[in-house]
Amino acid sequence: MTSMTDGGSDQRLLKPGETTVVLLVEDEMIIAFDIADQLISSGFDINGPHPSNVKALSAIEVARPDVAILDVQLADGDVYPVATRLYEMNVPIVFHSGHADPGQLKLQFPGAVVCTKPCSAGRLESAVRSVMGGGD
Repeated sequence: MTSMTDGGSDQRLLKPGETTVVLLVEDEMIIAFDIADQLISSGFDINGPHPSNVKALSAIEVARPDVAILDVQLADGDVYPVATRLYEMNVPIVFHSGHADPGQLKLQFPGAVVCTKPCSAGRLESAVRSVMGGGD
């Protein structure tokens, strides 16, 4: 179920017992599994990890996630095709990268949060809650 908020963004309203689905796009599997384990232990469902644009784009066309964590540099190029599609779908985005310009990402994707690698799983979880409107 979705609802338009005052800002015009489409946010999914969770029913009792439902969990937030996080799209995880990361090509370094050790990092990806660490993030996934932390988020799962905090009550999130994980869609991924997806190591490429191709796999991530396929996943979001099958099921719209509630929020996304995106590494910028992937095996098949920068994550911008995925980020653009998610932005069009009004899915909140957290960028998780050691090589991107945070200022440029925020200009290109207003509302996104940028967590520079290395970053703790707790910081990443706070960023996810923040972009979803839950605060830190």
